Amino acid sequence: MFLSGPPLAWHYLRKLGLAITIAGAVASTGVAPELAFAKGPTCVGGTVALADLTREAQATHERIRSGGPYPYPKDGSVFGNRERQLPTERRGYYREYTVKTPGARDRGPRRIVCGGREPGIPDACYYTGDHYASFCRIVQ
Repeated sequence: MFLSGPPLAWHYLRKLGLAITIAGAVASTGVAPELAFAKGPTCVGGTVALADLTREAQATHERIRSGGPYPYPKDGSVFGNRERQLPTERRGYYREYTVKTPGARDRGPRRIVCGGREPGIPDACYYTGDHYASFCRIVQ
C-alpha cells in the first residue's frame, strides 16, 4: 500500500514539537495556550484591563453591567466553580456569560464569569478564553 505525505512517525514528531512549543510558551509567560497564541488579551499578574479585552468581551461586559439582554440562553446562569480556579464563594455567587467567538458554530470557549450578590452589580468579573482552564480578573 502506498501512503502519500510524510510517514506517520513524522506526524507525531510534529505534534510533539508543537506541544513542546506550547508548553515552553506557557512556562515562560504563565499564560494559557489560547491566550498566548490567539489575538486577544494578555493576562499579566492575574489581571487584564477591560480596554485590552476583545470588542466582543467588552460588549459582553457592558451587557452584564446594564442587566442584559443576553444573546445566549445560558447567560446569567450559576457558575459552579468546579474547577476551583476562582476564589471560593457560596453556590450562586458566580454567574457566567458567553463572549461571542467569531467563526465558532457553538458558544465557543470564551466567557466572562462575575461574582457578587447582585448580578448587574458584580464585585468582580473574570475573563476566560480557554473554557475555564484559566481566568484573568478584569480591571478597569
